[in-house]
Amino acid sequence: MRKFILTIVAALVCIASFAQNAKNSNAESIIGKYESVQGGDAYKVQVTRNSNGSFRAQIFWVAGDKDPKTGAKRLDEKNPDKSLRSVPCDKVVLFDGLVYDSAKKCWNGTKIYDPQRGIRANVTCTFLSDGRLSLKGTVLGISETAYWTELK
Repeated sequence: MRKFILTIVAALVCIASFAQNAKNSNAESIIGKYESVQGGDAYKVQVTRNSNGSFRAQIFWVAGDKDPKTGAKRLDEKNPDKSLRSVPCDKVVLFDGLVYDSAKKCWNGTKIYDPQRGIRANVTCTFLSDGRLSLKGTVLGISETAYWTELK
């Protein structure tokens, strides 16, 4: 009986490991809703697939989305593209055109936008063993990593 239970446990561990590896190797596994905190601001993001097969991430919720002085919705005032400075903070697109690199088992090929600083950085996304999505942004050789947790 003990061998039977150990066999079942080992099988479950193998299945869980396979499922995690399958998530990492599937281009569409990035699709979903995530939450994170950066610079003290909590936010939620939705990643969708574009018709051309690339991926897009857009904020859909931000804690403290109102200006404390006026009560109006905060805007993307630091955006280097002046035409986007009137976009509400809970509608900002963080990246568009992200593609899956099956050889490297990661997503890359575009820039991620940081609305807190108004900068864009080359981005590489990978899933960590704990299921979080790691987003590494790099500008002029300087990198910073954000971590997104998938909403269930």
